[in-house]
Amino acid sequence: MFISEGTAGESRPAERGSRQERQQQFRDATRRAILDAALGLFAVDGYASVSIRSIAAKVDYSPAAIYSYFPSKDDIFFALAEEGLSLLVHRELSAEPMADPLDDIRAMHWRLYAFSKEQPQYFALVFLDRNVPRISRDYHRFAFMSDLGTTMRSRMQRCLDAGLLPRTVHIDAALRLLFASVIGFAGLRMSNRLTPTEDPDVLVRQAIDIMLAGFERHPPTGSDLPGGPLDLSRHSDC
Repeated sequence: MFISEGTAGESRPAERGSRQERQQQFRDATRRAILDAALGLFAVDGYASVSIRSIAAKVDYSPAAIYSYFPSKDDIFFALAEEGLSLLVHRELSAEPMADPLDDIRAMHWRLYAFSKEQPQYFALVFLDRNVPRISRDYHRFAFMSDLGTTMRSRMQRCLDAGLLPRTVHIDAALRLLFASVIGFAGLRMSNRLTPTEDPDVLVRQAIDIMLAGFERHPPTGSDLPGGPLDLSRHSDC
């Protein structure tokens, strides 16, 4: 007669491992469902109008179950912001610099605009909704954004070093102006505020070119902009 090791009722290591894996998979799937539901609601109703109760109803869970995954609505936002910004940063940092420094700047800001088209819910939540928490509240979680800021500054510096833009250009001020222009046209497109004859893609490209041409004639300085230089690691404070 074969007698298994261990006392009756004990789970074998493989069985315990399998059960723990299933439990973790269930938790991961539930967390994903909560985030997806919240992102959809934030995009449609706006962050301020969405409650934990409405998120719970969307995924057919109790509010208490939501709180077991996220202590607050703000924590749900931070998780979504981290996902969205990680996608944007990966897109930018994986792009090879172009031979022409000015074309590199154009491409860099076009990728930001393209992100608004490919990931509109993340884009709207992070860049357009003015009621979301400030990312600086969880600054260390978004420290990876400093890599993006460093990359953007170094690419703008290439333009100055090559003599394509005056050395008096304040890099952070120039980036803020370009950034705001792209965000603005993306917001107009997403809110259907453009006329049928206006092509947002064309407008964005023109805006970037006009900004760069303007920098040659009237180099922006740090004092030009209220609020100080652009800090991409804490961009939601801008």
